[in-house]
Amino acid sequence: MKKTKFELFFDYLMLTAGAALAALAIEEFLAPCMILDGGVIGIAMMISNFSHMPLGVLTVVLNLPFILIGYKKMGAQFILKSGYAMVVFSAFTAVFEPLANATSEYLLAVSFGGLILGFGVGLVIRYGGCLDGTETVAIMLNRKYKMSVGKIVLAINVLIYLAAGMLFGIDRALYSLLTYAVTSRIIDFVEIGMEQAKAAMIITSDAKEISEKIYSHLGRTVTIMEGEGLVSGKKVVLYCVVTRFEIRELRDIISSVDTSAFVAISDVSEIIGAHIKSRNKENGDKEIIL
Repeated sequence: MKKTKFELFFDYLMLTAGAALAALAIEEFLAPCMILDGGVIGIAMMISNFSHMPLGVLTVVLNLPFILIGYKKMGAQFILKSGYAMVVFSAFTAVFEPLANATSEYLLAVSFGGLILGFGVGLVIRYGGCLDGTETVAIMLNRKYKMSVGKIVLAINVLIYLAAGMLFGIDRALYSLLTYAVTSRIIDFVEIGMEQAKAAMIITSDAKEISEKIYSHLGRTVTIMEGEGLVSGKKVVLYCVVTRFEIRELRDIISSVDTSAFVAISDVSEIIGAHIKSRNKENGDKEIIL
């Protein structure tokens, strides 16, 4: 969906704020106590600890292959925003690194580091970007091999925490795992739709245009039902299931067509059957399960 200059400026402003908060959490709370984040950043933290290379530089270098791989599959806007957020994150890690550490108490580092990190990452995802290349890979695997995004990310992080346990001691692995739990919950709070999948119920008088745009932009099928409001009269109800990263784009699609539409978004704990379709038209809209 095409956005106004102000909307794009605001998106990038929030991406900047989110990346800066994530860098603050890493450099001032987690890294000094050798508590790891998950994904690429966690790997970069381990390498930085042994090689003394700047964490920000390592993060960009390690994320670069994921950006290149995901460019064609995820779309230019997503990759552009993700690349921008990663560069800003790298720059702010260099800014925060020379400052005095916020705390040396592990529980304080876990609590406040996880909270600030979750808020920062949540902002980045809410406004269309991503700080970690492993999430990009997880989404692509989800679309191609019917694998759960959440389970892929969790599996990657468990391997990273096991490595942390062998290198730095089991207590560091447990603190890192606890931080991951805190961060995940805060991300859920910041970004509505951060569960594995979300169900959207849309009540509108422009059902045809909205459903066509959802299919063309997101590649998601829509179930169309007839309804009648007590006051508003006959309406059409649309039902679709999307991934957590597509909630933002879904909002934009709906608001661009019908600003008066009523939308309810709820968590989906489990999906049985092929309900969501891939956006990759080259594969003939291959069906996937989240």
